[in-house]
Amino acid sequence: MTAIRHDWSRNDVRALFDLPFMDLVFRAQTVHRQHFEPNTVQVSTLLSIKTGACPEDCKYCSQSGHYDTGLDKEKLLEIQKVVEEALNAKEKGASRFCMGAAWRSPRDKDMPYVLEMVKQVKGLGLETCMTLGMLSGEQAQQLADAGLDYYNHNLDTSPEHYGKIITTRTYDDRLNTLAHVREAGIKVCCGGIVGLGEAREDRIGLLMQLANLPVHPESVPINMLVKIAGTPLGDVEDLDSFEFVRTIAVARLLMPDSHVRLSAGRETMNDEMQALCFMAGANSIFYGEKLLTTANPEAEHDRLLFARLGINPERRQDVSDEARAEAIAQSVRQQQLASLTRDAMASRDTVN
Repeated sequence: MTAIRHDWSRNDVRALFDLPFMDLVFRAQTVHRQHFEPNTVQVSTLLSIKTGACPEDCKYCSQSGHYDTGLDKEKLLEIQKVVEEALNAKEKGASRFCMGAAWRSPRDKDMPYVLEMVKQVKGLGLETCMTLGMLSGEQAQQLADAGLDYYNHNLDTSPEHYGKIITTRTYDDRLNTLAHVREAGIKVCCGGIVGLGEAREDRIGLLMQLANLPVHPESVPINMLVKIAGTPLGDVEDLDSFEFVRTIAVARLLMPDSHVRLSAGRETMNDEMQALCFMAGANSIFYGEKLLTTANPEAEHDRLLFARLGINPERRQDVSDEARAEAIAQSVRQQQLASLTRDAMASRDTVN
C-alpha cells in the first residue's frame, strides 16, 4: 500500500510530471488499484441552486457579475424543486448530490433555506455536497449540524498564478474556508482548473498545495477550462490532452486515498480520452446534462461508456427505509412549524 505523504516538494511533483507518459499512467493505475476498486467510479450530480450575479471576478466564470456572458440570473431555488432534482439524480444512478450557489459567501437570511436543502436531500439517502463560496466557522458548523457530507471549495490554480485569475478574494481566503470546513467535521472537495493559460509549473504548484494540506481532500475535482464567450479566458489556447491526463495521473499518485474527479470539460473529451483518464486514476465524475451553467455529457451516454469499459457506479451505503422515512417526516414537521411561525408573525404585525 502506498504511503500517504504531506511533504511533497516541487521537485518531487515535477519529477512525476516529467515521467514518460506510459510509465506515469502505469504507476498511477498501480497506486489506484492499491486503494480503490479498479472498475468502480463514484457518480455525482451538480445543481445550480442560485445562478448568476456573483460579485467575484473569476476570469473563467459565466456567473461573474463583472462580465457579459448572456447568462440569465436566477434567485435561490425553492426547496421542493431541489428535492425533485435530487430524486431525479438518484434515479439516474447518482450517489451524491451537489448544490452550488453563485455567492461570495452565504448571507444569514439564506442559511435556513440552505440547511433545509441539506436535510431533505440527505433524507433521500444521497450524500450531500454544497459549494456556496467562503464560509465562516459558524456557517461551517451550521452545515455540519444539518448533516452536510462534503463542502466544495476549489483552489483553482497555483498561488503564483492565482492573482491573474481572481482578484476579489485571496488564496488565504480559500485556505481559511477549507480550515473551517475541516474543523466542523465536513469532508472536503477541493481541486482546481487547468487550461487557464497557466504553465506546467502552475499545475505542479496547484497539486503540491492540495497534497500538502494537513488532510488530503476526500474528493479532488480536476476541471478542464470550459471557455465562455464574454469572459477574459474565452479564447485562451487549449491545453494539450495528454497534459490533462498527466495532471490526473499525478493527482492520483500524490493523493492515493482521494477520489479524483474528472469534472468540467468532459463534453469536449472523446470516449478514448475519458478512458485514459480513468486509466490514470480518475474514479469520480459529474453526471447529468449540465454542470452549474455549462454543458456536460448526457447521463445515457455516460452509462453506455461505463458499459463499454466495464465500469460500475460506486454505490453509497444507503440509509434504511425507516430512517429515510423518519428524516422526510421530520423535514415536513419542520416546514410546517416554520410556516406556522411565519403566519403567527404576520398576524402579529397586522394587529400591531
